[in-house]
Amino acid sequence: MIDKGEFLKRYNMTEADFQAAKISWRELKAIYQDYCKIEGKLREIGKDFVDEYLYDIERAGIHSYRYRIKEPGHLLEKIIRKRDEQEGKFAKIDRYNYHKYITDLIGIRVFFLYREDWIHFHSYITTVFENNPDLYIKDRIEDFDEDASHYYIAERPKVYRRNGDSRIYDDDLIEIRSDGIYRSLHYIIKYKGYYVEIQGRTLFEEGWSEIDHDIVYPYFKDDEMLNDFSTLLNRLSGMADEMSSYFRRMKERRVEEEERR
Repeated sequence: MIDKGEFLKRYNMTEADFQAAKISWRELKAIYQDYCKIEGKLREIGKDFVDEYLYDIERAGIHSYRYRIKEPGHLLEKIIRKRDEQEGKFAKIDRYNYHKYITDLIGIRVFFLYREDWIHFHSYITTVFENNPDLYIKDRIEDFDEDASHYYIAERPKVYRRNGDSRIYDDDLIEIRSDGIYRSLHYIIKYKGYYVEIQGRTLFEEGWSEIDHDIVYPYFKDDEMLNDFSTLLNRLSGMADEMSSYFRRMKERRVEEEERR
């Protein structure tokens, strides 16, 4: 466990940032130590999920996938940030219940060649897992199902889309959110006693997202130049996605023309 000073420096935080979270370093150390004990278990759960539900990518309606578990330092950084941003919602988080609050300890990314392919994965995931709105999380403590054998979708599926994107999503099936530049499908699945977060993106979108997270988010969000370049790259990835869809539509028309001959 790194000391407090090293942690703040590594994650580009100030003492004021830490104090704003109103959580003791002692409690964060206890969360860190507990999380390190279950890292191996979470890794196995993630592998089991992938093997059981995503290994057959054609059945899942995706191009490819990858998964990871959250790095311990990033877990603490997220808790501090969430306590500052949403103090009321995360006020009771501690070493005993953090896994009920943090829904991306196990994170899975699924990738599409074309944005329109989201519907195939959505249909698949909402078929293999119970999708009952009565089970959606409202209170992180009260709504946590202690039955580790009960697998279900724990939040309403949602998609973040970029302003100006073509309308390919059905808001009867999925909650649509627009925040400017971020594009991603989100599903929270309760699986083997923990939450698993699934994000769905195109390959182009994933390229932009990885670069943005490596350079800008979350430590340089206020850097004007880095944000400008990230926005430009985001626009290029969006254009690439649009062009990919047009390519496929052109191919389909060519095939139809050949069949009519």
